[in-house]
Amino acid sequence: MNAAPDGSVAQRQSPRPDLLAFEIKDKVTKDDIEWMSAITDEVMKLHDKIDMLIIMSNYEGSELAASFDSYANSVKARSVAHINRYVVVGAPTLAKAMINLSGLVLPVESKTFDLKDEAAAWDYLAQKPSAAV
Repeated sequence: MNAAPDGSVAQRQSPRPDLLAFEIKDKVTKDDIEWMSAITDEVMKLHDKIDMLIIMSNYEGSELAASFDSYANSVKARSVAHINRYVVVGAPTLAKAMINLSGLVLPVESKTFDLKDEAAAWDYLAQKPSAAV
């Protein structure tokens, strides 16, 4: 695993270069969201379409500065054009509802899994994307 400067985020190994996987392990800091955004930005430059997996093993929220970071928000906005599938494991209840709802209104296939079902999330991403995306 490759860890962010403050350690709240780690990049997990992925079986393919167009699948980004991150683990959220604590309260997300501004430095860590910028680190995560830079990796995402670089992968989006290399691949027109990517899949993203977020594993919230111990998510404790985000610093205010992380939530309003302009670079991270610009990467997030551009990612809508690049992400095929956005999969989150262990999302809190409200976040889970928002992720599932976003899949209905954005051109991104969104799916959530409980933390205990992380292996199922990896299996899901091993399958070909649906034709709807």
